[in-house]
Amino acid sequence: MSTAGKVIKCKAAVLWETHKPFSIEDIEVAPPKAHEVRIKMVATGVCRSDDHVVSGSMVSPFPVVVGHEGAGIVESVGEGVTSVKPGDKVIPLFSPQCGKCRVCKHPENNLCIKNDLIKPRGTLLDGTCRFTCRGKPIHNFLGTSTFSQYTVVDEIAVAKIDGASPLEKVCLIGCGFTTGYGSAVKVAKVTPGSSCAVFGLGGVGLSVVIGCKTAGASRIIAVDINKDKFAKAKELGATECINPLDYNKPIEEVLQEMTDGGVDFSFEVIGRLDTMNSALVSCHAACGVSVIVGVPPNAKNLSVNPMLLLLGRTWKGAIFGGYKSKDEVPRLVTDFMAEKFPLEPLITHVLPFEEINEGFDLLRTGKS
Repeated sequence: MSTAGKVIKCKAAVLWETHKPFSIEDIEVAPPKAHEVRIKMVATGVCRSDDHVVSGSMVSPFPVVVGHEGAGIVESVGEGVTSVKPGDKVIPLFSPQCGKCRVCKHPENNLCIKNDLIKPRGTLLDGTCRFTCRGKPIHNFLGTSTFSQYTVVDEIAVAKIDGASPLEKVCLIGCGFTTGYGSAVKVAKVTPGSSCAVFGLGGVGLSVVIGCKTAGASRIIAVDINKDKFAKAKELGATECINPLDYNKPIEEVLQEMTDGGVDFSFEVIGRLDTMNSALVSCHAACGVSVIVGVPPNAKNLSVNPMLLLLGRTWKGAIFGGYKSKDEVPRLVTDFMAEKFPLEPLITHVLPFEEINEGFDLLRTGKS
């Protein structure tokens, strides 16, 4: 029996307020309006950015269904939708691509002005939500809200992918893998034979390592205070792994000594102000490039000596690895299917949806 045009009742992990666990709730998901798509979610990753909403370091209206790294199957579409149809496998895009704004038309940049990152509305583009729980409207998160069995997204925030792709793996292309991999190959533009330092070895950091290896870097130095992460980093391409706690000097000095004045490329994949500064200083003063990948705490500023940049360093950042989402996500899925890069090593646990809080515990304790 078709559910198109009808309200769907399903389960979702609702966050009612900060510093509280997710609550598995029965919710109602309204049908898609014009230029919207309703998706049956099949798999979703647990990302640190979602945890930033829990902790309050990332701003979001409450109550909210978070989650932004997922994959699913189109259940129904609203009027005027042409890029996907019911039955298509898709990935929701927290970084949309309208194709018409100044940024979408820019050949290099990708942060579409219709994003919900900079000033979070907690709604779809028309200013309303599609979720209801206990009679109350529930906010969307980054236009995706993948922690629900069904979600509604704007057409500019969904990409059709290879119908043979395994959704429980390619869901990582919805955020973590693409953010890290693209930061190396597209944002930093890592060069063959170069040296790299990657600060933070979570899923995104490991994806940076994969990107550096793919780009042909000869030295990839992985930096983390959790030694349990080192084996996986080396499996994916790190040539050396170092723990800042093993040294009685700043880690940037250690890296400078190891690499004749600093690495060619450094990546901060944690979201801490102190490590952003360390990553910057650890790249070479005259020719180094440092990329901010981790999401920094909201409303916090970093004080930097401008001489660090005057001498020739480049300091940059990007959302979603610099990729134009609607164009590039299908290509990345195709590349994965062609075995151009692995995703399986990034998946440490597979849990039923009802155990989402246990998943976040694994994230917070560094066990995933």
